[in-house]
Amino acid sequence: MLPTICRLVSSIRHIRHIRPTPTAPTRVRPLAAGRRIDAHRHDDHQIVYAGSGVLAVTTDAGTWFAPGTRALWVSAGTVHAHRAYGRLDLHLVGLPAEDNPLGLDAPTVLAVSPLLRELILAHTRTPDDPSPEHARLLAVPRDQLRASPQQPARLPTPADPRLVEVCALVHADPSDQRTLAALGAATGTGERTLSRLFRREFGMTFPQWRTQSRLYHALRLPADGTPVTTVAHRCGWSSASAFIDVFRRAYGYTPGRHPGRAWDLS
Repeated sequence: MLPTICRLVSSIRHIRHIRPTPTAPTRVRPLAAGRRIDAHRHDDHQIVYAGSGVLAVTTDAGTWFAPGTRALWVSAGTVHAHRAYGRLDLHLVGLPAEDNPLGLDAPTVLAVSPLLRELILAHTRTPDDPSPEHARLLAVPRDQLRASPQQPARLPTPADPRLVEVCALVHADPSDQRTLAALGAATGTGERTLSRLFRREFGMTFPQWRTQSRLYHALRLPADGTPVTTVAHRCGWSSASAFIDVFRRAYGYTPGRHPGRAWDLS
């Protein structure tokens, strides 16, 4: 997992001249499991929604991830890359830079209600429809977006080399149960220093960040068809029931109801 994120972030950080796309497209784009869309940026805002599998959007600030009940807002001018976990039909909605119903200036994960989902699907299926009815169709999603709760589904990218080392160990083995003190001992940095770094860089404690990391791993594994009990143990939960409880509180539904993917609950 870590090499994938690091490659994406590295490619974004080292690109100095990315030619912008003047208009963010509105369309449906199929994306096979494991496929990526390289780093790019638009002059427009864009809403990105995948009704099945899991979509990850990476910038130099971190990775945002969204299952089928979430959409991603990508602000105009943001250099970003996509990756698919499971097969996706990306529904892309472009909005002019001056059209920002949420007032957002950074990538954000948004809850998608059943109504908003159907509106996004309808709008992206016929993006070139010139009819007044189609134009009015986009006005309703704007209202729905304003009412969409923002979701804490970001895995921030560490900058401090000491955090990079610790985060690498957690990413390499999400089931690793070592404390922050033990991870610090393995990388040569004190627990108090690391604790301060997590709060300063990520705005969260180490346990909070590790839960986000484990949830990210947990989302991508079932997108590839892994049984839920296997996901729970691989990602560090002591039991499937404990994993299901954390997953439900994070995403509002149980793993067995993961959109677009029937999980094996054995």
